[in-house]
Amino acid sequence: MRIALPDGRSVAAGDEGVDAVLSEVLGEPVTLVDTPPPDAVLERSRPEEVLAAGVAVPVPVDEGRLGAAAPPGGFVDFAPVHLVTTATLRRIGAELPSGVVDPVRYRPNLVLDTAGPGFEENDWLGRELRIGADVVLRVVARTPRCAVPTLAHGRLPRDPEALRVPARLNRVVPLDGLAPQPCVGAYAQVVRAGRVRAGDPVRLA
Repeated sequence: MRIALPDGRSVAAGDEGVDAVLSEVLGEPVTLVDTPPPDAVLERSRPEEVLAAGVAVPVPVDEGRLGAAAPPGGFVDFAPVHLVTTATLRRIGAELPSGVVDPVRYRPNLVLDTAGPGFEENDWLGRELRIGADVVLRVVARTPRCAVPTLAHGRLPRDPEALRVPARLNRVVPLDGLAPQPCVGAYAQVVRAGRVRAGDPVRLA
């Protein structure tokens, strides 16, 4: 793996001194690893606090186990697959001055083309999605959103509405035992692996 740095340089994961280079760029001591430490936690800023204080202000966070829904050896925030529907993106976009929202803002692995009113992912919890000939996913949670969608993403500027709109339209319980939160999309685990191609049919089991 090669990592492109803001100044145009790049470093490889196996380079000597890669941790020092990344620490300098990020302004924090970091270590590049390929498996999470057993005690690693994920910090999520509280959406209401972010909207009240702004994205540049430190706010309280909630902690959870890093990779709680990942397979052994996996290294992701929560679950290995994040998906969102085009209907949900259209519903959010309709509330924005531009009329559209770039899916990059919410960083899904898969964008599923649907014709519904939006937020149909809410109803998929516990169900399986069959994609193409081989792939089977199990939806394990609705995706709660923190401050990250409001930040700049490449050419996309900061936009607090990326969190305000879901907070207004789709404040739901992401997973049993949690309080309602602004959600966009769904997390899934891989039941049967395979290749996914653009245009593959998707069936909800």
